Amino acid sequence: MSGEEHKTQSHDDQTNPQASEQESAESIVSDVHEAEESIDVPENADFLDVQNQIDSLQSKLEFADKKAADNWDQVLRIKAEMENLRRRTRLDVENAHKFALEKFVRDLIPVVDSLELGNKAATGDSEQVVKFREGGELTLKQFVSVLEKFQCVQIDPLGEMFNPDFHQAMAMQPSANAEPNSVIEVFQKGYLLNDRLVRPALVIVAQATDAVKIDEQA
Repeated sequence: MSGEEHKTQSHDDQTNPQASEQESAESIVSDVHEAEESIDVPENADFLDVQNQIDSLQSKLEFADKKAADNWDQVLRIKAEMENLRRRTRLDVENAHKFALEKFVRDLIPVVDSLELGNKAATGDSEQVVKFREGGELTLKQFVSVLEKFQCVQIDPLGEMFNPDFHQAMAMQPSANAEPNSVIEVFQKGYLLNDRLVRPALVIVAQATDAVKIDEQA
């Protein structure tokens, strides 16, 4: 191309920009057609195959969603089981701490019973008996204080209403001065360790005098 032709073409492009844009658009369209013609589309292409592939992918997606939901449910169940296990373990540890001394307390209670019986048997006003009784009472108080220090308390229900959860009735006796079903005598004191019954109190329970009369009439 000569210099004059180049100048003429440049001058035409500057004076007619719409023609230049039209030529560019036509060039792009031509390139697109060429690209479409270069695509090798099989003559026996079936859109049903594409639909089948979509259906297959949809089924796989639904299966994956169901599997994810099942796994999530399993995770929640395992979490709940772990929480229950943690709670049971904590309770077991707490109970182990609370009641680790239960066997020791059971072995110590008969010693306290012996001291109480010894004090009851120490009757008399002689100086030796009085000193013995005072020493026995002091020792008994120390034993009871040590037990209470470890949350072991005595059950001494004299005058209280009979409670089968903490008392064991040895007999029933008529009593005009006591309320029916109240404890009128304690054979043996009971004990609680951290509110758990170690030994029930052995008691005698008052019986209503009217019941005795009815039995005699019968």
